[in-house]
Amino acid sequence: MAASATKLWRSLQQRRTFVNARVKWVSDPYLDEAVQREKNLKQLLSLKDRIVSSPSKSVLLSSLSLLKPLVNLHITAAAFFQKYPSVFTIFQPSPSLPLHVRLTPQALLLHKEEEETIHLSPPHRNATVQRLTKFLMLTGAGSLPLSIVDRFRLDLGLPHDYITSLIGDYPDYFEVTEVNDRFTGEKSLALALSSRRSKLAVSEMERREATIDGSRVRKGLRIRYSMNFPKGYELEKKVKTWVEQWQNLPYISPYENAFHLGQSSDQAEKWAVAVLHELLCLLVSKKTETDNVLCLGEYLGFGTRFKKALVHHPGIFYMSHKIRTQTVVLREAYHKAFLLEKHPLMGMRHRYIYLMSKSGRVKNRDYVHGTKRNKQSL
Repeated sequence: MAASATKLWRSLQQRRTFVNARVKWVSDPYLDEAVQREKNLKQLLSLKDRIVSSPSKSVLLSSLSLLKPLVNLHITAAAFFQKYPSVFTIFQPSPSLPLHVRLTPQALLLHKEEEETIHLSPPHRNATVQRLTKFLMLTGAGSLPLSIVDRFRLDLGLPHDYITSLIGDYPDYFEVTEVNDRFTGEKSLALALSSRRSKLAVSEMERREATIDGSRVRKGLRIRYSMNFPKGYELEKKVKTWVEQWQNLPYISPYENAFHLGQSSDQAEKWAVAVLHELLCLLVSKKTETDNVLCLGEYLGFGTRFKKALVHHPGIFYMSHKIRTQTVVLREAYHKAFLLEKHPLMGMRHRYIYLMSKSGRVKNRDYVHGTKRNKQSL
């Protein structure tokens, strides 16, 4: 009898029952607004961080122009800086020197406050270390190329100089190693865990379940995901039936290795969703560019499974097409256009957004060494 039950269980783990039905995409104006609100924010923060990293707190305009593809600017660097005069100032230190860029006093003050109250605050540093540890634990091997970690740097709430200002202070947690890039075969630097932290291997879904019934985290529970749809959205009947059955499958922790499951099985998809859900829970804004997610999935060996999971479960994940890219948003983390639990860093970022919005009301008065400069010189 026991052998028969085991055989049935293994069969279920390999079975794929998802119907060949179209899961339609419908825009969500509230979540689109949450994404649209941060238009150009990541580019602005990336450029801001490069400027403040300089000893003089200013950088050659020409050197920043070379970064246009790296920070995904859709206009020239000079035009971008002119667009936000409340944040950036273009100036010429002397007639013999080329144009430089620095932060305005308001932006520099905001940056210093962010550093002091968040990135240098022991409680926030400890929380960031735990968040980064769990992020690396999702990989199974506990390491990722720095190029992939950098993709998630802002989303994880890491300081711009996290390798020197954070990683170096926690050698019992992290180490920077050299690995062979599995795509190019070339040597590259990776961030790795010094040791696995088993106590942290509890997902947000498991934590909530334990909180509800007051028990310890247990394996094999049939944990169901919260699903929210835009007003008027209806799944096809056969898809709705499949989702209901899928919800009742056992939950496998994203911190477990479940690659033994048939990659096209329903159970494997529930595990892939668990990994995606936990990933988004770790991010301070509960969203990130879809390309980041797919790049991570490809590196971890999920292939197209992340993409399929995102498409199959519009009640869990929303794909926004705003701000010239595609962004995946964790629906349950938002009420309309606002985060239900706002990380302090998001509060700071909204202040940057406010400063950016003031730029539209500020006359762009540029000066070159004390005299007004012709904008055509840019």
